[in-house]
Amino acid sequence: MSTYKSFAVIGAGTVGLPILSTLAAQNVSVVLLSRKGVDASKTLPAGVQVAIVDYADAAAVAAVFEKYKVDVVISTVASDAVPAQTVLVDAAKSAGVKLFVPSEFGMTSEAQPHDPKFKVAEHIRNVGLPYALFFNGAFTEFIPHIFPVSDGKITIVGSGEVPISVTSLGDVAGFVAYVLTTLPPAELENRIFRLQGDRATLKEVAATLNATVKIVDKITGPMGELKTYLMTKADTGIMSTGYDVTTKAERTGNEAAGSANSLWPGHQWKTIKDVISA
Repeated sequence: MSTYKSFAVIGAGTVGLPILSTLAAQNVSVVLLSRKGVDASKTLPAGVQVAIVDYADAAAVAAVFEKYKVDVVISTVASDAVPAQTVLVDAAKSAGVKLFVPSEFGMTSEAQPHDPKFKVAEHIRNVGLPYALFFNGAFTEFIPHIFPVSDGKITIVGSGEVPISVTSLGDVAGFVAYVLTTLPPAELENRIFRLQGDRATLKEVAATLNATVKIVDKITGPMGELKTYLMTKADTGIMSTGYDVTTKAERTGNEAAGSANSLWPGHQWKTIKDVISA
């Protein structure tokens, strides 16, 4: 059984707010760290404390962790703030935090020295702070935005024949809250959790959306550059949570895509169809 009783969540955005909500439903202490000038109190569930602090001030952040006797830090910062998490890591180490969960929540970042998320994970290891990494692939809710149907078609880059992992925001938040409040520290520390709510190729996604596929070299229009990047990545296999960039193959056994799902017994993971039909 988990011995962690006090949690700090960094950020209350797309990922942070669902995690806050699920943690708040448990019998644990939860504090939200929010940047100076950001008023997040209006959207928070009951019982969540709020500490307004400058993320770049390690001493101030450490003081918050100490004040609330934080056992676990869960960072949900956006991608542009990922490199700055090293300050949060140092603050957590200084304050005696027992487990640090960096802002992964996407495709795998392992063995990719140029990936800012990999660099943060390396920093956590180097300072000797226990960590847990959560890989969930793409968020299922984002599919209609990344692959909007126009005239019965979706436009993709690449072959569209390589499977990707997708997981709903609710499932990710629920899983994180469940394992952190139920598993003993020995089963959480220095561990990677590979989630997968559903698995499909982009062509199969199109079929689920009742659309045909149009293949192009790049996506234009709003978010075109980001969509092109994500689809190009998907075609390499890295959007599967079990993909090994070193061997360029899928991992197996307890490192396979979705291998962590079984740690949440009895849970019904949402499929792509479940989410887009809701």
